[in-house]
Amino acid sequence: MSLSARDPLVVGRVVSDVLDPFTRSITIRVTYGQREVTNGLDLRPSHVLNKPRVEIGGEDLRNFYTLVMVDPDVPSPSNPHLREYLHWLVTDIPATTGTNFGNEVVCYENPSPTAGIHRIVLVLFRQLGRQTVYPPGWRQNFNTREFAEIYNLGLPAAAVFFNCQRESGCGGRRS
Repeated sequence: MSLSARDPLVVGRVVSDVLDPFTRSITIRVTYGQREVTNGLDLRPSHVLNKPRVEIGGEDLRNFYTLVMVDPDVPSPSNPHLREYLHWLVTDIPATTGTNFGNEVVCYENPSPTAGIHRIVLVLFRQLGRQTVYPPGWRQNFNTREFAEIYNLGLPAAAVFFNCQRESGCGGRRS
């Protein structure tokens, strides 16, 4: 089913700023402690200190996936000139398992925004085969679209995002 105009990924501008429109083809479940991430969930840096548990669906263990976690709002949503910041990259995750079964090629760095409400986006891509995706040499100015193109990952198989702001930040959406 392709994304509608009311889909949170479209409303939250994840589709446009980070991703092209895509059709979900697999399930992804992301949990920090007991909290399951749903699109637009508000989490504070203290909630995301440790890497989340990520489980993916599918039926065939011979299919492998890459998980990319980026912040497109660096250093601030009003001036995201370092877009995107790569927080985590795991490759070779077999379908029906999770990131624990994959290859962590860029270690998890917890989001800790200093200004504004940042969208933290987790994207799952299906790989053409095992060991076909390699880490970039940097975290700043990472580009999810270009990365997917370099490794022939195609459009995302699934994505989810949450909002994160300073511990003491006060709510309110940006326009």
